[in-house]
Amino acid sequence: MLPLFGQPDESDPSFLSDDSDPALEAVADEILQLDPDGTRWGEVFRHTYDMIYNGPETGRFRWSELMKTEKTHFGTVFEINAQREFGFNDGDTTDYRIAGHQVDAKWSQDDGKWMLPPEVFDELALVATASDPEAQFSLGLVRVRSEYRREGTNRDKKSALNSRGRDAVRWLWRAQPMPASILLQLPDHVVADIFDSPFGTQRVNRLFRSTEGKLVHRNAVRTVAQQLDDQKRVRASGGARTALKPEGYVILSSYHAHLAELLGVPVPDSKHYISVRVVPGGEKDVLIGGGRWRRAQDGEPSSAAPVLPERGTREE
Repeated sequence: MLPLFGQPDESDPSFLSDDSDPALEAVADEILQLDPDGTRWGEVFRHTYDMIYNGPETGRFRWSELMKTEKTHFGTVFEINAQREFGFNDGDTTDYRIAGHQVDAKWSQDDGKWMLPPEVFDELALVATASDPEAQFSLGLVRVRSEYRREGTNRDKKSALNSRGRDAVRWLWRAQPMPASILLQLPDHVVADIFDSPFGTQRVNRLFRSTEGKLVHRNAVRTVAQQLDDQKRVRASGGARTALKPEGYVILSSYHAHLAELLGVPVPDSKHYISVRVVPGGEKDVLIGGGRWRRAQDGEPSSAAPVLPERGTREE
């Protein structure tokens, strides 16, 4: 039924005041219910970066190393990965339908510079940006109203948010931590030394020496090794655990989470490893391989590391 002359059409998104958009709040509630702390979204960003870098084949791990077409493709891969992770339904003219509402996913490496095609005008946009060096992402929602868009458009009839539109973004997460690329956290000279070997095994050994006490994502191991099978490069039968054992290093995975906690280092999950240099300890220290061990301090002489317990077992 058409509205009476002079009365607003409440079904028109432009009718809604700046602080009232029930559809936007319903979508926000659904997204937050699916991922209350943003952990799953952080994994989506990490996975998308790693897919675009394609480190196991290319050895790349920096945004600056990508070709222009790959940078452009990031948004599409991010959209697909998010849909796979959360099971969003397809929209009619937008990427998704969330909580019954049309939502279009928009990515920009540069905060606030999302390009908005005509099909998203007056619809909800899920706007995303991230910084891999800072290991942070931001994700928000905004209704792409006419007063929120720049007046000028490009030849594809796309527009962007003006300052009012950027201020209107309803941020679900702002500068939220995501899984870090350890290769972007290390000094440049350390990274150069890691890669300064023609042999993948040696590069992985150098990686774990350089990152003692820090979480290392499995994809970082693949990137350094330039091989898909990160477990082969880590395991005790010829991998880094074997090579670094004489130097006192144990390399812990999620199967050894209890040891990481007892040794006082970050606890690895199923996607991370952590190397720890240990030395013999006293009766109150951690039981590993039938002996007592503690984390080594800087400058302490090294001793051969113990053998880690088999998967799923704990020493009493």
